[in-house]
Formats: sequence, structure tokens, C-alpha cells
Amino acid sequence: MDATDLRALQKPLKDKYREDGASAAVPAKAVAVLDGASIGVSVDGFAGTTRAGLHPAAGGDGTEACSADMLCEAVAACAGVTLRSVATAMGVELRNASVTAEGTWDARGTLGVDRAVPVGLTDVTITFDFSSDADEATEAKLVQLAERYCVIAQTLRVPPTLTVRRA
Repeated sequence: MDATDLRALQKPLKDKYREDGASAAVPAKAVAVLDGASIGVSVDGFAGTTRAGLHPAAGGDGTEACSADMLCEAVAACAGVTLRSVATAMGVELRNASVTAEGTWDARGTLGVDRAVPVGLTDVTITFDFSSDADEATEAKLVQLAERYCVIAQTLRVPPTLTVRRA
């Protein structure tokens, strides 16, 4: 896909969203089904069912996905797709491109060992690694725009309102 194809693909969507802003609100949803026989859960997603469970640092055996790793996977995927989209729109050909998302969490928080320790990831780093024919300023702009338009990165930067309830 080139810049012309991408613009043609997105033009009717952008026109619709400019005319009717409410139509741009896209719902997202995931359901974790608890397994009565273990601590793990099943989450159905685009690529099938993922079994998630305790990280070895919290007592798991490492055979099930860790939620923190899944969050990093979502960041890396979103940033990668966004980088490719921005590069395509700018007419920049990327070579050997990858995006790595890394984070750190302290098991003392999630295990309740120390209430002063936060629960959850306390830092996330996104690393864009690529080569191109573009100059350094253009490559810097690609990274800046990929970060700016990455839904997951921006969700982490400006956390949404979180509502917790019981059905």
C-alpha cells in the first residue's frame, strides 16, 4: 500500500467523522472467563483464545500469558501499525523495522507484600528500530507521529477514566 492508497482508504472515514463526530467512537471489549479449576482465565481475541495466569514472580509456572506482557504486546503492536501508517502517508519506506515495548512491575505490590509499592507497570519504554532512505529529521518526525497517534501509547500517557463495578 502506498500513500495514495492509504489516503483513498481513509478519506471516506475521515469525511464521515468530520461530519458526525459521534460516529468515530469505537467500542473495545475483552472478556476474561475464569476457569474454576485454576487461577488462569481465557480471553478470546482476534487471533484466538489466550490463556492468562499468574506470572512466575507471583506464583505462576510460566505456561500462561502474563497480563503485563500482554499490555506490552498491545503497545508494541499499536506503535508498529501506527509507525507503518505514518511512514506510508509520508512516503517513507521502512526497512528492518521493529518496535519493542518494555515495562517493569514490582511483584511486592501485586502480592501485597509492601503497600507502599505500586501495583502494576511503573514504566513503559517504546523503542522504534528501523532504517530508511529518509533524513534524520524525517525519521525523528516518524517516531514523534507514531507516538502521538498510537492509541495504546496515548492511553497510557493520559489514562482514561476507570470505572470498576459488579454486574
